[in-house]
Amino acid sequence: MRVLIVDNSIVFRSQIKAALMDIPSIEVVGSVSNGKIALAKIEQETIDLITLDLEMPELGGLETLQELRRRGYKTRVIVFASPNNQEVDSALQSIHLGADDVVLKPSGSTQSLESAAESIKAVLLPKILQFVAKEVVEEKTVPLKTTKQKSEWPLVDLDRWGPPEVVVIGSSTGGPVALEQLLQGVQSPFPCPILIVQHMPPVFTTSWAERLSKTTGLNVREATPMEPPLANHCYVAPGDYHMYLIKKNEGLKLMIEQGPRRNSVRPSVDILFESAAEVYGNRALGIILTGMGEDGLLGAQSIKKLGGAIMIQNKESSIVFGMPGAVFDSGAYDKIGHIKELSFWLKKIISPVPQ
Repeated sequence: MRVLIVDNSIVFRSQIKAALMDIPSIEVVGSVSNGKIALAKIEQETIDLITLDLEMPELGGLETLQELRRRGYKTRVIVFASPNNQEVDSALQSIHLGADDVVLKPSGSTQSLESAAESIKAVLLPKILQFVAKEVVEEKTVPLKTTKQKSEWPLVDLDRWGPPEVVVIGSSTGGPVALEQLLQGVQSPFPCPILIVQHMPPVFTTSWAERLSKTTGLNVREATPMEPPLANHCYVAPGDYHMYLIKKNEGLKLMIEQGPRRNSVRPSVDILFESAAEVYGNRALGIILTGMGEDGLLGAQSIKKLGGAIMIQNKESSIVFGMPGAVFDSGAYDKIGHIKELSFWLKKIISPVPQ
């Protein structure tokens, strides 16, 4: 994969370049200081992916991204953002302009080149490699159950299943846009809580939940510890914290804690889904959307084992088919479709409560 580094800081450009050195599948083909130079370079040669700074002279990150997409380039874009309010808002906007992912710039200006490069490598390399890897799962647009799937994972008839008591959703790369599309089909009031785990840096989730609430018209907010999950509410797991359900004497509560990472991530989709299966049994609906890795696979299987239902996003509408693809391979799902189809089905399953 041919990578172009675009950043205003020569120090940070050097750190990114050092982080990507000696990776066999990655070739850093350039390092430039602003979007104007980057666009000129993209016009001249093939660039598969760019790392993009937001604050740059002449042509900033958002303007560069808009122009890149306006010209029809499908170049992958990973945005680097600083953890301040202005850049957080711009980073969220970049996702809706066509950026594939966002990562935080490492803190600490006193880091050595080697130390900073290792910090960047830890967050950046997995995100680049997800685009390098070839997807091997064959595209399916409708559920096609094999004999193994029928015997091991009985198919839930969603037409007759009725409204769930909880909806749990997991997503990663490409998730913010997919979740917005999914929830736009939901009408308020709806008869159960919706709990969301989106792999996202910690400083982003509060602003993103507020944005999601505005764009969907639903009551979406970042979850707080020990609050009860209420119907007609959507709860987003805070960045870098697991969210799961527990039963207390006074009723159901949302637990928010910084336990060990699961699948190398926190929050973990598996942890949320497994708790939903334990608490709600066959009345839990899980939805796995676009994302890298296999987080959500074991959680989806837990829900299926207890008679709940699982829907997954198809490869065509996923930025990365890793998470839904893992569930697809296991057969632990009841419906697979384009994100617009899933939105239709979610609306159908949790239809508004009669007034």
